[in-house]
Amino acid sequence: MKRFIVGALAVMGALSLLSVAGLVLLLMLAAASKPSVPGTLVLELELNEPLLEQVPEDSLAGAFGPKRATVRDVVEALEKAAQDKRVKSLLVHIDQPGGVAVAQELRDAVKAFRASGKKAVAFTDTFGEGGSATGAYYLATAFDEIYIQPSGDVTLTGIAMETPFARDAFAKLGVQPRIGQRYEYKNAVNTYTEQGYTAAHREATEKFLGSLFGQLVRGIAEGRKLSEDEVKGLIDRAPLLGQAALEAKLVDGLLYRDEVLAKVKEEAGKGAQLLFLDKYLDRTGGAREEGETVALVYGVGGIVRGKSESNPFGGEATFGAESVALALRKASEDKEVKAILFRVDSPGGSYVASDTVRREVQRAREKGKPVIVSMATYAASGGYFVSMGADKIVAQPGTLTGSIGVYGGKMVTADFWAKLGINFETISLGKDATLYSTDSDFTPEQQAKNDASLDRVYTDFTQKAAEGRHLPLEKLQAVARGRVWTGEDAKELGLVDELGGFPKALELVREAAKLPKDAKVHLQVFPRKKQPAEVIADILGGGEGDNSEDEGGAQVAALSPLIPALEQTRQMYRLGARLGLWGPPHGTLQAPLPETRW
Repeated sequence: MKRFIVGALAVMGALSLLSVAGLVLLLMLAAASKPSVPGTLVLELELNEPLLEQVPEDSLAGAFGPKRATVRDVVEALEKAAQDKRVKSLLVHIDQPGGVAVAQELRDAVKAFRASGKKAVAFTDTFGEGGSATGAYYLATAFDEIYIQPSGDVTLTGIAMETPFARDAFAKLGVQPRIGQRYEYKNAVNTYTEQGYTAAHREATEKFLGSLFGQLVRGIAEGRKLSEDEVKGLIDRAPLLGQAALEAKLVDGLLYRDEVLAKVKEEAGKGAQLLFLDKYLDRTGGAREEGETVALVYGVGGIVRGKSESNPFGGEATFGAESVALALRKASEDKEVKAILFRVDSPGGSYVASDTVRREVQRAREKGKPVIVSMATYAASGGYFVSMGADKIVAQPGTLTGSIGVYGGKMVTADFWAKLGINFETISLGKDATLYSTDSDFTPEQQAKNDASLDRVYTDFTQKAAEGRHLPLEKLQAVARGRVWTGEDAKELGLVDELGGFPKALELVREAAKLPKDAKVHLQVFPRKKQPAEVIADILGGGEGDNSEDEGGAQVAALSPLIPALEQTRQMYRLGARLGLWGPPHGTLQAPLPETRW
């Protein structure tokens, strides 16, 4: 009996192993057999939330679940589709295109797609309901045709910038801003120190908005074959109801979604099928693997010292100098890499952190690796500092760039705490131990030290900018003083070299790397993308094995049972955020406490 039981257990164990092996084999076969691309298809894209520049490698958003399309994904997919005979047309539902620079990147990509002889159609239920949709409509005008449903409107009302000023509120609270700025156009501090626009602040803001407005009007006029004066008149008449928008030639028809889908499929040909852009990229192999290797390094978010970090569920990122510098260093040391494309989308941050990254750009060039910067929505202050030493800089006309300046200081809160009946007493050793204490004001000598620090940073910034841009220092200083510019104006001033997005940047990459103009290039993201188990290990505090493939494999085996639960958690987090169950309440004014940001 004992031998029978042992034998039976052995057979059961063998069968279990065979079952597991069979399951693994089936999973491998399923993974290897991707669905095919239909022979006649319409490429489809839903722009119902702003596109990201990068899905951070250490976020669950990047590791699990459906891949969220990035700006680069859309550009690459349209480049592929333009040459793919199976793709007959493009259909995009436009709701939230993101900022002006992102809209311009997408407009360029759509125009290039259309130049191949293929049709692009934009549709939405309405352009704006209770709010402006100028940006969404601006993007739509790059398409052959625009449709809204009969009940929709075109809320083409222009652009505006609202700036909160809280000086009097701080005074009532007993908070005293003690912040210095270099110089009059470094207006981020005005929220704390003013109750309205200063002359310099108003001048810079009006110039910036005027440039953006001109770009929008020209783009809409070109796309809809109207004069600029006609577009301005329509903006002043908006919102326009559906029929009025049709009569004004702002849209090509009033159709519901099902009618638009039926129309584009019929025009594409018999048997045409719709395929989402992300699935098209996945089924056609994603990034192009052939060609010379060009490193793609992202610098996205506020610049901080140390490593890049992100919200593990939502994916919002910081631009960690240590992480980005490492990526640049690895790319410059890789013998296969011919050049580096540095994609920057940052409003600035730490001066020291920015200088860390600038140094790695310099070192990459010294090693013979050309560096081309492609600016996205923001490349201001520290975002410009990390870019200014590159071989060439490309920006979109609407990119917020420049802001060559600095501010810093502290908020004195002693009176605020006194109103609450709270008294702080300090015992300190060292003459200036309380230099940046918020419980005491600057002494005249401490104020002088803070001013000297700002002067040092500003001098360093302007000198390095002049050197990097090959401009006389006097000319550079004239366009600095903390002032922001659009990419369009920045090009005229010599702060950037060319206007455009990824395609223009890659054109300059080929030129700098001495490659043929039509040479194929393979964009390799640095650093490498982390595996799901590595992301989980990092979140749980065990991610120290980045350089060990064996350890990474052990992490996958140990943590794989957690993956389904964590994916559910991520979905719950995103749903809760959309419902407002956590995160800042809608409409909350958020302004970071002043620190040296530039």
